[in-house]
Amino acid sequence: MKRLLPLLLLSTALHAAEPGDFLLQQANGALLLPQPNLQHPGKPWIKVSVAQQQLTRYDERGLPLHSYPISTARNGVGEQVNSYQTPRGWHQVCERIGDDVEPDTIIYRRKVTPWKYSPQLHAEYPDKDWILTRIMWLCGSEPGKNQGGDVDSYDRAIYIHGAGEHVAFGTPTSRGCVRMRNNDVIELYNETDKGIDVLISEEN
Repeated sequence: MKRLLPLLLLSTALHAAEPGDFLLQQANGALLLPQPNLQHPGKPWIKVSVAQQQLTRYDERGLPLHSYPISTARNGVGEQVNSYQTPRGWHQVCERIGDDVEPDTIIYRRKVTPWKYSPQLHAEYPDKDWILTRIMWLCGSEPGKNQGGDVDSYDRAIYIHGAGEHVAFGTPTSRGCVRMRNNDVIELYNETDKGIDVLISEEN
């Protein structure tokens, strides 16, 4: 009976759903249920999994379109100002910086510069937190958790942004932001719009 219970639950859910509402995908031999946007149902969204060090973009049905390796904060998760931690919870992309600039372009204080990142430049300034190529600036959507006061993600300048090839993607190394490979952040930037919901979660 224990082995049959998951199948019975799945069958019940499928019969209860409207046609097209309960789509299934198969990956690595396993059935995956859609993960709809809980902030704004029917809208595409982004999930940042701190546990997996992975960012996934979902369509309006909640079906995964693409996943990317990322790097979140070396100090773990947290919302306090000056903690250098990655904030949790629902956010939105409030500002976008870097339209059409070339990969490895250095963005300094949210201004696109004429300079380019290189491994040699990083070797000269190994402690520099290089912000490259694109910025998707996040603002918190949960008052008291990641919005307002000393837990405000926007005031903390929490971004999804490009980073240099020295970054160990798949490992938490940042100062709070979500780092991505340059080509990956360009693709994500081009495939999404300002205002898209972003969930930063400790869960898979």
